[in-house]
Amino acid sequence: MLGKIKSAIYKRPLHCTDGLVGSIIGGWCQGAKKVDILLNQELIASSPCSTKREDLNRLLKDVKCGFAIKIDGKSINPFWFSAATVELKVIYYRQDNTVLIETSTTLDSQELLEAIDTYNGQHLDDLASVIRQSGLWDEAVYQTQQMGSLIQHSDPIKDYLLIGEKLGKNPSQHFSTFYYLTENPDVKTNSVNPLIHYIQVGEQEGRKPVPYFNPEIYKSKNPDLADYDSLLLGHWTHHGINEHRIFSDFVSTITQPTQLDPYLSWRLKNEQEGFVDIIRDINEFTHQPLISIVVPVYNPEKELLAECIESVMAQSYPNWQLCLADDCSPKAHVREVLEHYAQRDSRIKVVFREQNGHISAASNSALDVATGEWTALLDHDDELHQHALYHVVKAINETPDVALIYSDEDKMTEEGERFGPHFKSDWNLDLLYSQNYVSHLGVYKTEIVKQIGGFRLGYEGSQDYDLLLRYSREIDHAKIVHIPKVLYHWRVVEGSTASGSEAKSYTTDAGIKALEDHFKQLGKAVTVERGKHDNIYRVKWSIIDNPFVSLIIPTYNGHEITKQAIDSIVEKSTYRNFEIILVDNNSNDPDSLAYFDEVNEHEQVTVLKYPYPFNYSAINNFAAQHAKGEILGLVNNDIEVINPEWLTEMVSHAQREDIGCVGAMLYYPNDTIQHAGVVIGLGGVAGHSHKHFLRDEHGYYNRLKIVQNYSAVTAACLLVRKSVFDAVGGLNEEHLTVAFNDVDFCLKVQKAGYRNLWTPYAELYHHESISRGSDEAPEKVERFHKEVAYMKATWATHIQPDPCYSVNLTKAREDFSVGN
Repeated sequence: MLGKIKSAIYKRPLHCTDGLVGSIIGGWCQGAKKVDILLNQELIASSPCSTKREDLNRLLKDVKCGFAIKIDGKSINPFWFSAATVELKVIYYRQDNTVLIETSTTLDSQELLEAIDTYNGQHLDDLASVIRQSGLWDEAVYQTQQMGSLIQHSDPIKDYLLIGEKLGKNPSQHFSTFYYLTENPDVKTNSVNPLIHYIQVGEQEGRKPVPYFNPEIYKSKNPDLADYDSLLLGHWTHHGINEHRIFSDFVSTITQPTQLDPYLSWRLKNEQEGFVDIIRDINEFTHQPLISIVVPVYNPEKELLAECIESVMAQSYPNWQLCLADDCSPKAHVREVLEHYAQRDSRIKVVFREQNGHISAASNSALDVATGEWTALLDHDDELHQHALYHVVKAINETPDVALIYSDEDKMTEEGERFGPHFKSDWNLDLLYSQNYVSHLGVYKTEIVKQIGGFRLGYEGSQDYDLLLRYSREIDHAKIVHIPKVLYHWRVVEGSTASGSEAKSYTTDAGIKALEDHFKQLGKAVTVERGKHDNIYRVKWSIIDNPFVSLIIPTYNGHEITKQAIDSIVEKSTYRNFEIILVDNNSNDPDSLAYFDEVNEHEQVTVLKYPYPFNYSAINNFAAQHAKGEILGLVNNDIEVINPEWLTEMVSHAQREDIGCVGAMLYYPNDTIQHAGVVIGLGGVAGHSHKHFLRDEHGYYNRLKIVQNYSAVTAACLLVRKSVFDAVGGLNEEHLTVAFNDVDFCLKVQKAGYRNLWTPYAELYHHESISRGSDEAPEKVERFHKEVAYMKATWATHIQPDPCYSVNLTKAREDFSVGN
């Protein structure tokens, strides 16, 4: 018998809990109908109290009130073994299913682990023998993954079967537990050990144990193995590697894979976190708040609802509360699943609404029973990453005054395959006004959520967006934390917004309504319109007092391209309160000089002479001193207006008191994108977002179609208030005469407390640097390298990371692809 038994004999009922004998937990209780067994508050098994106990004949003759439950390895949680003891709780129930009595004891963790002799109903010795004889076990490799103070089984193979697999540990160099379960969700669903599955059926079915070994290719490329009747992975591991046999479509040596799906490659690199570090962190957290997870439920599929709940129960951070509210689901299995899990774990609270009220009402019912300091939102068929709450609480401890937390997310098929990661920017207010990019996982202060009224009726479909907008008015935006990790898996099922905005087009109308109310409460004069497709929005800001704009255009010769630029501005622009300052920098072409004299006669154009060596920064600073406008426009001489509302759109944003620089959508003449915002750090210093994408493409999560904040925009077409321009000292004419002066300027504006902004609703062609000629001369190359060095020295902390771009996206290309 293990453990120190706390048993008592009352007048009624008589009872005793035996503790652990072998791998059996037994006991008895007079008058009990059934019993629940919990280890560390997790329900492991239930059993009727219907066994006759021979040892009770003298006390309770012929009374059947005993039970005996075998602990199976499938049920254990590896985190139990981070402490010396495990709590055993036994709950006895009366005939009417009310609690009769509870008993508790502690079990020695090591003895509990050693006592378990089955896994998923199979004898542990038999499974260990299968692995031992397979040739796929490498004890040295396995032991290097030992999790610090985590208790380990005396037999390493049994340790892998009981604990190691659940912790993502690998049995050998060339079998990845994480990869195999990721690529084969059916194995995880059926609770089969991945290595056992591979040995018994997986290799025969052509499943890969690691991304770079394909058993079917290995056999087909090596004809002498056609009749080989043992494991091909074993042959390759022990012979094929040394013999340099081909084992994949794209590699023929031990070289790591180079053609994996980029997101899978990212996950293999970034999601195999050290459990020992996580366990240590959790134990050392100064603050371990209760996190309430609010889940409105209505008619989900049985399996998906169960997987949603299981994803919460599997959290490495244990101090959570799951609050589910069933909105009167007609499907009978919903109640069955919810009641089952509520009985399994006391941390699960369930509300059964008496009438259907839609998602806002159901969310409020769940919120009503939430008692945690923080509230997280989860949909009834989605899943949390195993360490989601750990990372949330880690952020809370690292930033004690945090007010809002959100993470990255991805999508998941009904079968559990993950794809489509949304790697988000840090807090990006104008992006939020264009779409609910925060979405999941969002974690809020419960007190504030309840204070502002929870989820509002009438905003169904965008109720989370409405909550976020109202919540954002109550907090300091500097206290918002973005966790750049995929902590939420958004299930793509028919009818969900994850499957496409067309699945719930009503959500767009609700989103517009939420935005309109938000700006009304802020006292802002705006019009909210549907964006270029569902679930994105356009906020049109009213122009106040029609400010005068000075458009500065430097030029050197190039009269034809300059004339095209000026004519397109003068003839197409619907916003008319502007002047053009054309700055002639040492032009010597007679035709160009003649044109400059001619255009100087136009009432909206002034030509200034700048008779000094080319210095883009100095030229613009010089012209700014002569500008009459309240708003300055830095414009290249090789732009061409496309949409007449371009200047109206840019002025409407430049006039906003919290906005600094405003940039435009610029296309090459072939209708591919030249500029859609500047990302700091691309290519070493800065690069253009979505460069060379087609004009009609939406970009990464619609970012080519919506207004948003960027750290910088190009001065090929940039508007800024003159007061802001002067306050930061204009462009840097000492260190950045040609390159990066616009990026440097934007970063100075951002540092001064303004948000820079890019809009796709101001569209122009950019015939890029036609009039300046080539920059390949030796002296120009040297100057460029000096400017690069200056930028890296001055803005090192901004170059990595850029708050408007994800650290998980590539810095090598301008296409928003997954980084490696």
